[in-house]
Amino acid sequence: MAGISDPTTDKQVPSSPSSSASRDSDPLDLLDDEGWEDAEPEDDEDQPVRGLFSDESFPNARAMLEDCKAKHGFDFVKTTRELGLDFYGAVKLVNYLRSEVKAGNTKPQVLSTAVFEDDNYLRPVLEDDALLIGLDEIIGGDGDAELTPDGHENGTLTKDKAASSLSRIAELEVELQKLQSQFAEYRDTVKKTLDDRWNDKDAPLSTSSNGTGSSAPVVKASCAPPKRDDDSHYFTSYSYNDIHETMLKDTVRTDAYRDFVYENKHIFKDKIVLDVGCGTGILSMFCAKAGAKLVIAVDNSAIIDKARENVFENRLADVVKCLRGKIEDVTLPVPKVDIIVSEWMGYCLLYEAMLDSVLWARDHYLVPDGLMVPSQTTLHIAPLTDPDYIADHVSFWQSVYGFSMSSMLANIYDEVLIRDLKSSILAADSTPFLQLPLHATTTADLTFTHKPFSMQLNEDIDALDGWVIWFDTFFMPSREDVVPSNAHAEDWAKKGGKGMAFTTGPGGPETHWRQGVLLIDHGKQEAKALKKGQIIKGQIGYKKREENSRELDIEIQWDVEGSEEKGNQVWFMR
Repeated sequence: MAGISDPTTDKQVPSSPSSSASRDSDPLDLLDDEGWEDAEPEDDEDQPVRGLFSDESFPNARAMLEDCKAKHGFDFVKTTRELGLDFYGAVKLVNYLRSEVKAGNTKPQVLSTAVFEDDNYLRPVLEDDALLIGLDEIIGGDGDAELTPDGHENGTLTKDKAASSLSRIAELEVELQKLQSQFAEYRDTVKKTLDDRWNDKDAPLSTSSNGTGSSAPVVKASCAPPKRDDDSHYFTSYSYNDIHETMLKDTVRTDAYRDFVYENKHIFKDKIVLDVGCGTGILSMFCAKAGAKLVIAVDNSAIIDKARENVFENRLADVVKCLRGKIEDVTLPVPKVDIIVSEWMGYCLLYEAMLDSVLWARDHYLVPDGLMVPSQTTLHIAPLTDPDYIADHVSFWQSVYGFSMSSMLANIYDEVLIRDLKSSILAADSTPFLQLPLHATTTADLTFTHKPFSMQLNEDIDALDGWVIWFDTFFMPSREDVVPSNAHAEDWAKKGGKGMAFTTGPGGPETHWRQGVLLIDHGKQEAKALKKGQIIKGQIGYKKREENSRELDIEIQWDVEGSEEKGNQVWFMR
């Protein structure tokens, strides 16, 4: 009679007649199948284990780890103890070592947990990695497990327990992502509550008797104002798909980065690249495909979780390492990088103030002869004359279906409008007023008050209605390459310019940046008609807003030679 194996004794236990009889009546009971007791062998067999630093196969984990100590000078167990690693930390260490060796680094340095703190290292590099199966016993994770010389725990290899641990890792990853999302929502709610309370200036003062029968106002003692936070809304806004879809579908932008990277693979081959503000990870993956040895993708918004998944899905996790945090706060796994790539440009170029962080990264991480991608940007300004635009967007409010809505005109002349315009509405050729060569630019260069400009009208106009601002971006293959001060991106390639360039101005295809439109408020004075050939001279300034350093104030002072047309006005971007 077939017996049932007792897992605690490995002995056969006779089946009872009653149980045998019941099985005869149950056609789906597989216990009656002949030889079922042989489905699990009495003795577990060792699983081969691949070496951490080579493709050599070993009969068990103990033999492999002894080889690591003898041939490679790496004591895995000692390292886990010195770093205080738990089971999950040890899993990350194994996958970090395997990914580094796979990437060509046969002697990875493990000086601290910082190099493998990324949760991406919880994903196995090797499918069915036998080392991970018995890892908790190797590091003594359960406190009383002992690994015998043949690689078993008390004579039994705990495959089921290890497999359960790996399954638990996947569950914890999902839980972690949910908690991160919940925490971000909680943080935003708390911030809004604090802001509302602090800004509630209409709340009445409490009163208290002053001992004379009258009441005197008493200002309640309050805690210090909440620490100013210019970043939370900014990073939260980049956590959602819409903005990234818009940027990715901007083919002028995305194609320029892709083409520069792919057409200069020799520059990226075997280099270490830092992607500041990686978003979905698209630029990081371009660099990895171009042959980069290591790409460090950094972003402080929740989109980094999607970027990590994108990298893993495209089988680039052994090259691209994703880190969440501000570049000023995270710890990179390397002291220096060869290339910094970033899409940091905002409306009118400097809105959102992301360039400050890119320059910080350059000063702290870029090697002396390293490359910035892109390498230069140039700001342009041109005069606007467009009576149709004024009629559609300004005069329109004076009579809407016969009703006056002049209240809607409030601040219409104060805010920078983002529009896509045609070059035909420009009254003169644009003039550059700021060049930013990114290998030399400092944060002090990003705030200025008196950048001069001069332009000549190329037609008669009824009125100077406003100004248009845009920027050009240049990608140069060498930091020694110089972009001329009068260069225009729209004809850069036609004139044989090196590298790649694109414009966000009216002279090129539409981009998601479009152009900044600054309408002139003539007030009670009528706008002056101007003649072809007249010269407009002026100065322009950019300043971070006092209310929020990521917002922008733009001030323009102008004077038309031979005319009473002159003015000074400030516009804001928020």
